[in-house]
Formats: sequence, C-alpha cells, structure tokens
Amino acid sequence: MPFNIFRKKKQPEQETPAVPPQEEPNQEEVATQPQEETKQEPIMSSQEPALEAISPPLEQPAEVVLPQPEQKQEVAEPPSKTYLKAMPLKELSDLENIKNEVKNGNIIILRVTPLATKSIEDVKNAVNELYQFAESIGGDIARLGEERVVICPKTIRIWREKSPAPVSSEPLPSTA
Repeated sequence: MPFNIFRKKKQPEQETPAVPPQEEPNQEEVATQPQEETKQEPIMSSQEPALEAISPPLEQPAEVVLPQPEQKQEVAEPPSKTYLKAMPLKELSDLENIKNEVKNGNIIILRVTPLATKSIEDVKNAVNELYQFAESIGGDIARLGEERVVICPKTIRIWREKSPAPVSSEPLPSTA
C-alpha cells in the first residue's frame, strides 16, 4: 500500500477479561510469585515502511490562519507628523475642512476676521461649534488675540498662563 504510508494498520483488538481491583500484595507475596514473561512485539515489520512507526497519523489537519488585509478605520490614527496650519474662516462651510485637519493631527491657527466682517453672530456660532468639537475629540482650543483662534488635536495641549490676582480699586497703603 504505497499511498497509505502515514496510516497505521488496524490490529484486531484482543478482548481482555475484566479483573476486579486487588489489594496491593505484601513484600513476601511478591517474592514468592513467579514473574510472567512479557512478549514484546516488534515495532516495525519488514512489510511496513519505516515512516509508519515514526509518524503518527494526523487526526485533523492543522488550521492555517492567513493574515487579513487591514481595513481602514474611521477613527483617525495618530499622524507621523504634525503640521501647524494658518487658515482663514471665510464661511461657516469652512468648519468641516478645519475639523478634518484637526482630526488628522494638525494644529490650526484660524483667522476669524473674514467672517467677522460679514456677521459677528456667525463668528460666535462657529467658535462655539469648534469649542464643542475640540472637547469631543479631547483636543484644545484657545483665543489668540482679537482675530485668531488656535485649535489643537488631543496630542497637543495649549499652555495657559495663570491670571494674576484681581486688582482691587482701593488705594495701596502708604508709609507716610
């Protein structure tokens, strides 16, 4: 049988009579009992190929797991480089482009003057929307003077100087 080199030949099963469990014999009984000869069957016969004794048959083939191609996720991964970009806010429709830039890990310095010349109310709405966006992604947002806003992704924090103690309108005590 040349094609079945990995299969063992089935040997007829010998029925063994059921033996009730026995107590362990004493040392004296072991010495007086004759020892039975044990027959050892040869591992290989001259008719069987040599591989049969060495390799057991495979019950189930091994499962091969192939790596799946990576799918793009909607969540943006941290970028390899972070850019600082200056952009003007001309219309409310520019907000989507600004949000995408921040999601991609870039820092945006936004000039709000072009929109402020059209409508101050639109500037307030845009800044409020950008503030909520920065909070939702764990980023940061701050005002830079009267006409600029900086928006950062979650990997960047804006340093803020602690404000000095409030100045009272009372006159300072004098030594004179």
